[in-house]
Amino acid sequence: MENKGKVLIVDDDKFLLGMYSLKFSNNGYDVDTSVGSVPALEKLRDGAKPDIVLLDIIMPHMTGLELLKTMRDENLAPGAIIVMLTNQSASSDIETAKELKVDGYIVKAATIPSEVLREVEKIAAAKNGK
Repeated sequence: MENKGKVLIVDDDKFLLGMYSLKFSNNGYDVDTSVGSVPALEKLRDGAKPDIVLLDIIMPHMTGLELLKTMRDENLAPGAIIVMLTNQSASSDIETAKELKVDGYIVKAATIPSEVLREVEKIAAAKNGK
């Protein structure tokens, strides 16, 4: 199976991390997970270069939107496709994510893991012009 690229999944829910990790790795992705934004930021500052980053919004210490803003400010993973994967469907969160140039926004509660995988691949294909 071809390697489809590196995915970094950031969430504070270990059950969801495991579930999404399995779904992406079974479909040819090299998956790294991070329980929360702070360890994810450390990985990125240490040189991690994911092709795709899936971010939850509501996490302790630093929200996914704060992590994304820091990533943009520090030019971390500049070419990565960023997708918010969250239960937050408030228009203010979606608006903030758009301002931070997020590539996609998926509401977890409305999407099963295989749909998340398909949606992420669709977003990636659109961004990469495929």
